[in-house]
Amino acid sequence: MFNRVIVVGGGLSGLSAAHTVLERGGNVLVLDKNSFFGGNSTKATSGINGALTKTQIALGVQDSAEIFAQDTARSARDLARPDLIKVLTGNSASAVEWLQEKFKLDLSLVSRLGGHSQPRTHRGKEMFPGMTITYALMEGIEEIANNQPDRARLIKKARVTKLIKEGDAVIGVEYVKDGQTYKEYGPVILATGGYAADFSEDSLLKKYRPDIYNLPTTNGEHSTGDGHKMVIAIGGKATHMEKVQVHPTGLVDPKEPDAKIKFLAAEALRGVGGLLLNGEGKRFCDELGHRDYVTGEIWKTKGPVRLVLNSKASKEIEWHCKHYVGRGLMRKFSGEALAKEIGISASQLKATFDDYNDIASNKKKDPFGKKFFHNVPITINDQFHVALMSPVLHYTMGGIDINAESEVRDMQEQVIPGLFASGEIAGGVHGANRLGGSSLLGCVVYGRVAGDSASRYLFQNLSSATANRRLGQIAGQLTPYQTTVSVDPTNQKVHLEISWGSHKDATSQYTPPVQAPQASPSQAPAPEKKADAPTREKKEYTAEEVAKHNKENDCWVTVNGEVLNVTNFLPDHPGGKKAILIYAGKDATEEFNMLHDKGVVQKYSPESIIGTLKK
Repeated sequence: MFNRVIVVGGGLSGLSAAHTVLERGGNVLVLDKNSFFGGNSTKATSGINGALTKTQIALGVQDSAEIFAQDTARSARDLARPDLIKVLTGNSASAVEWLQEKFKLDLSLVSRLGGHSQPRTHRGKEMFPGMTITYALMEGIEEIANNQPDRARLIKKARVTKLIKEGDAVIGVEYVKDGQTYKEYGPVILATGGYAADFSEDSLLKKYRPDIYNLPTTNGEHSTGDGHKMVIAIGGKATHMEKVQVHPTGLVDPKEPDAKIKFLAAEALRGVGGLLLNGEGKRFCDELGHRDYVTGEIWKTKGPVRLVLNSKASKEIEWHCKHYVGRGLMRKFSGEALAKEIGISASQLKATFDDYNDIASNKKKDPFGKKFFHNVPITINDQFHVALMSPVLHYTMGGIDINAESEVRDMQEQVIPGLFASGEIAGGVHGANRLGGSSLLGCVVYGRVAGDSASRYLFQNLSSATANRRLGQIAGQLTPYQTTVSVDPTNQKVHLEISWGSHKDATSQYTPPVQAPQASPSQAPAPEKKADAPTREKKEYTAEEVAKHNKENDCWVTVNGEVLNVTNFLPDHPGGKKAILIYAGKDATEEFNMLHDKGVVQKYSPESIIGTLKK
């Protein structure tokens, strides 16, 4: 018999689902194929949408779930699913406030992103919002797993390979860890992400969008559509699989312009007033248009395309700019130096700015239809943050077909009992195009919906035997009445009919949920123990000594006065090995502290600490 919900995927959606199961009184097992939880959610840079939140109300923003739903439907175009959009937008405020209240998160800043008629994308004052939000949920579930292991179990480096079925229902999963195969039984929530980095032999990208297969991606290497493939294998329905979002603003590293994996330039950079200029120093689009529109205009115009923020815009999103500069992906210029960098005269660049200022002050109409202007005027005698842009594979709107309860459906659009999906794997939520800020929102809202639905399913299974016994007791207690209990084995239904004289007073029908086989699950792997730092004498190293270890097969970095040998950790780093390699042989303290709590190394990789930096 089922005794817990199985969540596959430890990103924001899976973590939201797991927390919800626990809130509902259920137990949960979370499986993730990576060494760390987080997924692509940690990379989200703009924020999470919410309509009619307490934060918006305090700021005087006139928004509502209905207005948000209209914006979402416009973005989704002819593929809009009103039932799914209603769930997404109608639960947006409660999702944001759940994060603020339960996890004490700062989401006090609100901005307007492309395609939104109101400012509704929430973020905090520091760090990327996706990382802040996901880490809070991750730390929360880890604490519960440590203190109440009977309630929550977390298994990493566990690759789920198969959904186990009995009849029409999914009753568990099969997964591989350390070369061994294991089985676990229970209702399953798939929160396995998308396929925007699926460059495998059976690539979903190549199958459905060969025309964009060779583009760079912002996704981690784990985004290979594993969940999609497992659902399709058991007869589940895939929907809108050709709808892959190409984000217009991937950051081009001047030192590695052809890199397959690129960092994302947050849409919030354009939300605070960033301009997109082409190779002639001219605007060519509404910077706040839908993502597919902006991408299309970038492909039409003369490159290279640059994102340009004046000092006011840079100040409003200072943390992001500082982070990108630290990574070598963004540079600071004076107006004249920027004109020289583009290859035009300062007067030509000034003309671009003056024209934009006239549009912003309603002296003329924008030829590209832009309606919202922030941090104007823009003047040539200012300081600018500037980065090169490239369209990048970013998000897959296509996915597994679900209903408004996050239940997975088959090819006939019938619910597959015991199987739920949330987050990027859930297709149809965003239609033809996703609005910025709705990725994190979809993770939280549908993670919560899936957790709630799976919990109900779990409890129905746990109570089915009790319910069957109770039916017999009810029949025995109704002796003054004429009682008929009939069993329909074909449809797995029990029908109870109660009558008095010639009148039928009541009828009741009960359908027992499918139960797991009586066989016990295979012996689960032993609970993971945190690695202890090896007991060895810590040495002192000079900066010159650290600088010698600057390659992938020999990588040291300095963080907060400690010397770390991260060579073996590179493949496990949630942000990818490149995020560390750019600091190989260097002091990464400032950039590290922008993203991480100081105790994170001791917590997750104590064996990396080999000594201290000699002063």
